[in-house]
Amino acid sequence: MVKANMEWDDIVYLVLLLFSIGIGYVFRQIEDKETRKWLSSGLGFLLVLIVSGKHIMHPIICTAINAFIILATDRRKCHIVSFFFTFAYLFFFRTTQYFGIPYPPAHTNMIQMIVTLKVAGLAFEVHNTAAAAKEKEHDDSAAFAKLEAAEVHPSFQDVFHYTFCYIGIMTGPYYTYRTYRDWLEYPFLLSAPCKDATIQKMKYVPLYAVLFVIASTIFPLKYAESEEFYNERSVFYRIWYINPTFFIFRMRLYTGMVLSECVCTMAGLGAYPEFTAPSAGHGPTKEFGKLKEIASNNLLAKEEKYNFETIHNVDPYGSEFVPTFRNGMKCWNMCIQYWLAVNVYKRLARNQFRPLITMTISAIWHGVYIGYYLCLMSAPMYLPVEDVYIKIRKDATGLEAKFWDFFLWFFKMQAFSYMAIVFLLLHIELTFKYWSSVYFAGHIVAIILFVSGKFILKFRRRKSRSVSKSE
Repeated sequence: MVKANMEWDDIVYLVLLLFSIGIGYVFRQIEDKETRKWLSSGLGFLLVLIVSGKHIMHPIICTAINAFIILATDRRKCHIVSFFFTFAYLFFFRTTQYFGIPYPPAHTNMIQMIVTLKVAGLAFEVHNTAAAAKEKEHDDSAAFAKLEAAEVHPSFQDVFHYTFCYIGIMTGPYYTYRTYRDWLEYPFLLSAPCKDATIQKMKYVPLYAVLFVIASTIFPLKYAESEEFYNERSVFYRIWYINPTFFIFRMRLYTGMVLSECVCTMAGLGAYPEFTAPSAGHGPTKEFGKLKEIASNNLLAKEEKYNFETIHNVDPYGSEFVPTFRNGMKCWNMCIQYWLAVNVYKRLARNQFRPLITMTISAIWHGVYIGYYLCLMSAPMYLPVEDVYIKIRKDATGLEAKFWDFFLWFFKMQAFSYMAIVFLLLHIELTFKYWSSVYFAGHIVAIILFVSGKFILKFRRRKSRSVSKSE
C-alpha cells in the first residue's frame, strides 16, 4: 500500500511538472508585471499546497523568518544570520518526527531544499548590494552599470513572491532574485525563442525516461539491499553492479532536471541576449549598460539572439563524455554549484579544506543520511589522483594520449559510480555493508593509483634529467 501511494505521488508530481511547463506560454502573454508577479507566486503557492498539504507551513515559516532577517538585521551580517538559520531549519525539517511533528512528504523535501537556497541566496544578494554601495561612487561607467544591475532591494512581499514563484519551486533550478526581477521587468521573454528552446531541451527526455524504466526494472536498487546480493553474488559482480545503478541514477536526474529547465524556458525566465555571456546560475556577466539599453527598447530586444544558459542546470552529454572527474562534476546541478561557489567556496579562506567544507555544506543540503556525506565528501579524495594522471597525460601524443584520455574517463565513471551507490543506499548500515562487501575497493584502488602515478612522474623526471645530462 505504501508503495502504491509513493507511485501515485510521483505521478501527481510529474503531472504538476508538465503542467508548469505548459502554463509558461500563458504567463508569457501577461504584459502587466504586477499581474504576472501575483499570479506566478499564487500558482506556486497552490502547487506547494497540493504536494505538501499542511506541511506547507515549513516553507512559509522559513520564508517569513528570512524576510525578517533580510529586512531587519544589519545588511553586513544578514547573510550569515540567514545562512545559519536556514540550514538549521532544514535540519529541523528533516527531524520533525523527534519533535512530535509528522514527517513531511518526500517531494516537500525537494521544495524545502529549493526554498533554502532561494532565501539564503537572497540574503547574500542583499549583503552584496550593501557591500558594493561605496563602489558606485567611482566614475567607471562599466563598473557602475554592473553594480546597478546586481542591486536588489526586496520588500517583505517580494521575498515571498520570489520564493513561491511557480517556476522552479518544485524541482529547481536555482536562480537569483536578480534573474527573477529581470523576468518581471525586462521584455526578453517576448523576444526569446522560448518554445523552440523548450522543444530542443525536451527531445531527449523520452529517451532518458525509457532507459530509466528499463534499467531500473532489470537492475533494481533494492537488489543491492537483499541477502541474495551479498550471499550468492561474487565480489566482482557486486563491484560491477555500481555501473547500472549509477546509469539509472543519471537517467532519472537527466529526466527531472531537463524538465525543470523546460519550466523556465517556456515561461521565458533566464532568457538573456547572447552578448551578455550568461553563465549558469549567475546570469549576464558583461555588457550591462547595453543590456539595460536594449531592455528599454522592444524593437532592439527583438533583434537580439538569446540563450538560456542562466538556468542551464545539467549537461547530459558532458556528464557522459568529458574525460575528467573535475569537469564531470561541473556538468551536474550547475546552478546549485554556482550557489555553493559564490556563497560558500569563494568566501572561505584559501586553504586545502575549502573543497571539503563546500562538499560538506552540499551534503547537509542534500539530507541527514550518512550516504550523502560519504558520497559527496569522497570527491576530494579522487581529485588528487586525477591531477597526477593529468600531469602524466600532459605531454602524451598519438595513441598514448588516447589511452590516457580513456583511462581518465574510465576512472571518472567508476569513481562516480562508487560514490553514487552510497548516495542511493543512504543508511549507514547499508552503505558500510556494501563498501565492506567489496573490501572498500574504490578507496584502495584510489590509493594505489595515486602512489603509482607519483612513481611514474618521478621515473619520468629522472629519465628526463638523464637525457639532459647525456646531451
